[in-house]
Amino acid sequence: MKILMLHNRYLLPGGEEQSTAADVALLAEYGHQVQLLEQDNRDIERLGRTRIALGTIWAPDSFRRIREKLRAETFDILHVQNFFPLWSPSVYYAASRCGVPVVQTLHNYRLLCVNSVFFRDNHACEDCLGRAVPWPGVLHGCYRNSRAASAAVAGMIGVHKLMGTWSNKVQVYVAVSEFAREKYIAGGLPADRIVVRPNFLHPPPEPGEGGGGYALFVGRLSPEKGIATLLEAWKTADHAIPLKIVGEGPLKDLVTANCQASSGIEYLGPRPLAEVLQLMSRAEFLVFPSEWYETMGRTIMEAFAVGTPVLAARIGTPASMVVPGKTGFHFRAGDVLSLRQQVEWCSGNLQELQALRKNVRAAFEETYTGAAAAASLLAIYRAAHESLAAGDVRQS
Repeated sequence: MKILMLHNRYLLPGGEEQSTAADVALLAEYGHQVQLLEQDNRDIERLGRTRIALGTIWAPDSFRRIREKLRAETFDILHVQNFFPLWSPSVYYAASRCGVPVVQTLHNYRLLCVNSVFFRDNHACEDCLGRAVPWPGVLHGCYRNSRAASAAVAGMIGVHKLMGTWSNKVQVYVAVSEFAREKYIAGGLPADRIVVRPNFLHPPPEPGEGGGGYALFVGRLSPEKGIATLLEAWKTADHAIPLKIVGEGPLKDLVTANCQASSGIEYLGPRPLAEVLQLMSRAEFLVFPSEWYETMGRTIMEAFAVGTPVLAARIGTPASMVVPGKTGFHFRAGDVLSLRQQVEWCSGNLQELQALRKNVRAAFEETYTGAAAAASLLAIYRAAHESLAAGDVRQS
């Protein structure tokens, strides 16, 4: 197959960039041709925020660029990883004009929620779920703490819902977990067009042995990731093993301040994936304290790959990914005491954690391998072709 893949890069690269690169590499390994076109949020200041706000709903340049690309070359699929904000949903219409089926991966909740994470004022929030126009997100300034910016995003969501874009211009949506799929169905997307395909890690690393004597957090340093809860639990825990923190984000200063105040917390900054996997393989356990509805939790999958148990907040997809007593343990999301108690137990029972490592690796091999990911993605592409043919939605 020949695939045109689109992605809009964030200012701070994260799991979506890793997942996109992984899909490109996997498809190439299996003999398919992939062209990846990317836009970058670093260009927003150069292009002008007013222009970007208007283009969020419909970006004429993106429409023309993709239409001409699809006319100039023959592609079997347009696979959109992230269109926001620079590509815009206009790319769906470009594909429709050219008779090319569209696949959209749902890495977050952008089609339902102004800030894409269902998180506001330090708690999970569903005020906009199921609304034709997510006006509460505008009222609360959920996108970049700005009502004006939030109105632009809400306009994009509402206009394209009213236009039927979400229902008619995408042949297959790819949710990365059943939890995320159910949220999107509740938000109004057609259930028969949403399939589940988890993230994957390929090639898989060798299983680790633990024994490093530390716990590990890897992720964006932002409120919805539970950073404040994590730091407070560690500072107040008795006899906790040291905590290493990898990542960057708006709460970096809070993390560094806590490192200075506590010898048991170390900030390593951002690290490349290869080094992260090495740290994970030596860690006694990974801590995943997110307080939003994570669509999957890529670092959980990476920890599973090296056999490291996970202590996860019982919310969103991580609650089902981590099986207590088999691949890790749960605590109540946002609850410092609950996390502290589990940290203390885990720190005092490292042999019990060590005994879980074979189960953890087996969970990875059962669900998150490259072979399974390749088979499912090709099946999705075939389904997109069949859906386009059956729906006859091509427009001249």
